[in-house]
Amino acid sequence: MFVLFVLLAVQQAPCVSRSAKLPSVAHRWDAARARAHAIACEKLAPNIPGFALAVAVDGRIVWSEAFGYANLATKRPTTPTTQFRIGSVSKPLTADAVAQLYEAGKLDLDAPIQGYVPTFPDKGAVITTRLLGGHLAGIRHYQGDEFTLNQHYATVTAGLAIFVNDSLVAPPGTRFSYSSYGFNVISAVVEGASKEEFLAYMSRHVFKPLGMTSTAPDKNDSLIPNRTHFYERTRLGQFVPAPVVDNSYKWAGGGFLSTAEDLVRFGSAHLSPGYLQAVTLELLFTPQHTTSGEATPYGIGWFVGTDTLGHRTVYHGGSSVGGTTIFGVDRDSHVVIALVTNLTDAPLDAAQEIRLVFDSAATQPVRP
Repeated sequence: MFVLFVLLAVQQAPCVSRSAKLPSVAHRWDAARARAHAIACEKLAPNIPGFALAVAVDGRIVWSEAFGYANLATKRPTTPTTQFRIGSVSKPLTADAVAQLYEAGKLDLDAPIQGYVPTFPDKGAVITTRLLGGHLAGIRHYQGDEFTLNQHYATVTAGLAIFVNDSLVAPPGTRFSYSSYGFNVISAVVEGASKEEFLAYMSRHVFKPLGMTSTAPDKNDSLIPNRTHFYERTRLGQFVPAPVVDNSYKWAGGGFLSTAEDLVRFGSAHLSPGYLQAVTLELLFTPQHTTSGEATPYGIGWFVGTDTLGHRTVYHGGSSVGGTTIFGVDRDSHVVIALVTNLTDAPLDAAQEIRLVFDSAATQPVRP
């Protein structure tokens, strides 16, 4: 009887959420928002301390809602402006710096990277920015406890010391091998090509032009009032504070904070030419190939695929210490979705269900 009472209490626990005030959102999205809210409350809220979801269609945000708590101890609610660690979703952001410098003629994607990062050692084969951006350069990924590193690095080139002298995992171009460290090298390339510090470049040329006012590096020594607390789950299912980490060694590949709204603004800027040229969008979104001709699932900074509806999609996930993120752009229905959380290895399968709710609504004819 006691067990039954506890289960009922859990099932009847309120779903704590805060919706953003959106200007003039059409009523056609009311049903989709209601269904998405129900899915989030049923399938996400019981398993994640705090998270936020946003959806944009044709460049307009049609839903933005935050659930749970940014601080479990004080019961500080998560809001749409709460900033979360986005992990590897930092990679598409960094890819835009590459795209801009390419468009400006300041970066040759197929030139040896030593032209931009002279201190990077010769590995016996040419490594290019294109290969780095597609995880084809042979640079290794995290090893051992590097994912939970708590050491500060003053510059992006200083952070390269972690892996710069290690052997390649494969000759450049021969094998798709996912590597966040490859994007660390890209940040140094951006500095060499732009003559600006990487973080300054990202702020001035990517975040500010797109109105991403809540996207910033996750600096431990900075006061960031809207930054969430970070959690992990024990084997007994309890939420406890995540270990303290310093992400200064991997800004480009996994070190940024953001909000769900900022991410859908970013994704919406890639639905059509304007912010970037059409040819540049195709550069980012076209799968690369190995030297043997095998297609990879990755362009430059983005996974590329086709969903169950046959729509062209580009997307990225992000795993952090105290954060899990899903971010995707449907290039055909123009639905952009972002889900950001404050939990390590959060279960996010329901995000796909929510995306399909809005995708279905977006493809329905608009009634007068």
